[in-house]
Amino acid sequence: MKKINCLLFHMMVVILIVSWMDLSANAPAKVVKRYNISEYGAVGDGITLNTKAIQSVIDKCSSEGGGVVIIPKGTFLTGAIFLKKGVNLFVEKEGILKGSTKQGDYPQIQTRWEGIERLWTSALVNAEGLTNFTIDGEGTIDGSGAEWPRIIRQNPQQLSQATRDSLNKIPHLGRPRLICINNCTKVHIANVKLLNQAVWCLHILYCKDVKIENLNIKADHTILSSDGMDIDSSNGVLITGCSIDVNDDCISIKSGKDEDGVRVNKPSENIIVEKCHFGYGHGGVAMGSETSGGIRNVEIRNCTVDAGNWAPMRFKTQPGRTNVVENVTFRDIEIKDASMAFEMNMEWRMVPPFAPPSKVPPVFRNIHFINISGTAKSVGIIHGLKNSPIKDVTFKNCKITAQTGFRVDNAENIDFSGLTLDVKQGDPIIRIVKP
Repeated sequence: MKKINCLLFHMMVVILIVSWMDLSANAPAKVVKRYNISEYGAVGDGITLNTKAIQSVIDKCSSEGGGVVIIPKGTFLTGAIFLKKGVNLFVEKEGILKGSTKQGDYPQIQTRWEGIERLWTSALVNAEGLTNFTIDGEGTIDGSGAEWPRIIRQNPQQLSQATRDSLNKIPHLGRPRLICINNCTKVHIANVKLLNQAVWCLHILYCKDVKIENLNIKADHTILSSDGMDIDSSNGVLITGCSIDVNDDCISIKSGKDEDGVRVNKPSENIIVEKCHFGYGHGGVAMGSETSGGIRNVEIRNCTVDAGNWAPMRFKTQPGRTNVVENVTFRDIEIKDASMAFEMNMEWRMVPPFAPPSKVPPVFRNIHFINISGTAKSVGIIHGLKNSPIKDVTFKNCKITAQTGFRVDNAENIDFSGLTLDVKQGDPIIRIVKP
């Protein structure tokens, strides 16, 4: 009898679900309000500054229950704008949201920059503490990075002491990132063209459940620190179908720097990068160098790399950055003419100022390369620390043709059995033993 009652209960649930599905299928679609910025005073002439007009449209959209803010055909010059609850941003095919090159158009806000929480320059497009929103469209968000005024660097010794003292009192103001998504959940960014970020392009910070697809990211090769994407202490990120060509890492996965990264203690984890193309850049997908919160459970698959990319598969940290980078897999990667195929360096860019070694050194372990093929100037490097060697790295069905071989030191349990090397000069694998 109990079994019959249980069966009847489940049948009733199924009938109810089917009924709800039928009702919902026949229910009228919810009307999404659309707010075209040109209908609210924004002027797409590439000259008029539209910051106030665009922000007022965003605020209106949010206050009226949400909808889509439209960037129509035209070039709409603006400073920093801040998305609000319920607001989605859509850039139409011939629409351009173009960043101002005036520092004063970007307020200083609390954020994380280069692994440290601090007061820093806002991005062109900002979102904080929001849930379930999109940035979409076939148009362009242009950071005007190549047009930003150059910073004139002088030798401090050539300046008077009074001038040096006065300069030290002026807070350093950074260039604006193109887009910063901070502490948000259920984010979808798709299809838009992201062009000439003044510094980092798409910064995903402290976020969960993020999907990034079909983006085209390009930056002039004269723009310093023009990372394509920075996934920073975030959980559950899918990046698919993107094309990136910049003047730094195409994608960098980060989790905080030195003591401040340890204090925040938020890892980047559960990340997939797939079906992407990486052109020129200092790295294809890089772990670090900010690793103090840890990085784990990352897979990069079915990607191509060309155009002289420095290091398609890159791991970097410093002795002062602690925590663990683990469970990272690169699979089905095709490389053409990279500077080096593999870079794993735990003493990356050791130039002052840098933090002293942490009490617990950083760890790189459980890293796997599967079905990797292509050409490079150098096979690459595996350089660990004496007190923390790189461990448990495997190669399966990998074949690299290069001018010079693989330099390896401070590394343990590295399985090269699945790596075939065609090296023109010197030994394929160079093991360096230091006193």
